[in-house]
Amino acid sequence: MTDALNPGQTIGILGGGQLGRMLAMAAARLGLKVHIFEPGENPPAGEVAHKTTTAPYEDEAALTAFADSVDVVTYEFENVPADALDLIEARVPIRPNRTALATSQDRLTEKTFLKDIGLDTAPFATVSTEAELAQALAKVGMPSILKTRRLGYDGKGQARINDRHDAPTALAAMNGADAILEGFVNFDREISVIAARGLDDTIACFEPGENVHTDGILDTTRVPADISTATRERAFGIAGTILTALDYIGVIGVEMFVSGDEIVINEFAPRVHNSGHWTEAGAVIDQFEQHIRAVAGWPLVDPVRHSDVEMTNLIGDDINQAHAIASETGARLHLYGKAEARPGRKMGHVTRVLDPATDR
Repeated sequence: MTDALNPGQTIGILGGGQLGRMLAMAAARLGLKVHIFEPGENPPAGEVAHKTTTAPYEDEAALTAFADSVDVVTYEFENVPADALDLIEARVPIRPNRTALATSQDRLTEKTFLKDIGLDTAPFATVSTEAELAQALAKVGMPSILKTRRLGYDGKGQARINDRHDAPTALAAMNGADAILEGFVNFDREISVIAARGLDDTIACFEPGENVHTDGILDTTRVPADISTATRERAFGIAGTILTALDYIGVIGVEMFVSGDEIVINEFAPRVHNSGHWTEAGAVIDQFEQHIRAVAGWPLVDPVRHSDVEMTNLIGDDINQAHAIASETGARLHLYGKAEARPGRKMGHVTRVLDPATDR
């Protein structure tokens, strides 16, 4: 395949957290090297990468040296400063592309993009002031959720508004940041599709997973999701539409709300995704190798699911269960190498193979 990296060449990864760690491990299986760029000291990905640069994203000399040492750059999280990306892109390809990254970094931009390509989202309106919030509530209705347009994740930067008395407190919680008000979606279940697109325009979708959140953080993903064949196929089509519209290369995670036969898009992440960790134990290829293949210009694999599985995040003190989990037959334990367990911090995950006859 043209533009394909050869074993021994290097992929640069912006960000050194657990996703970067798992990408580095997948790259190593294919004989590819990984160079991590991460502002924080001793990142989890640094333990398994060929090389790690520890420097802020404002350090132009460090960014230049990083870009010159790699053959392609990808990222494990969305909030990389635009100036850093400008410098890198002038020297080496970035995959997925800047359009995908910029679209996902701003919830208003993301929702507008999804509507413009014909997909359904919750009703939304932009909010910067008290007057705009009042107008948005009149348009969107209640209950609704006020979210910062940028930087929110795992339930952070969000406030629910059940009635007008909640509005001042919700607006204050934004700390002056531009926000978006989203209508509340009554759904039967949340699903996510992990999909990939290669340099040759091939699209490959993993089986949809059914997600359960606790306190705004993903708790479990179970596969297969309890959805109809028609809903499954439509979810695949939605992911493919997004990939094509963005001219996307790599793995994407698309979160969707399902109500009856209707699907509403929640959001997408332009990277490997927490809800795709089940692929390590349940499919013929995991999301991390599929992403590495895509950005390296290698052929994608048809990601056939071979087992029913449930992935559970290990958050904070859940890490203390590691030894007990390790004794379970059919449980695949993955720890991230983080030194300190804190409330809300993802320390690892476990994926358990299910018995289809008894575990539904």
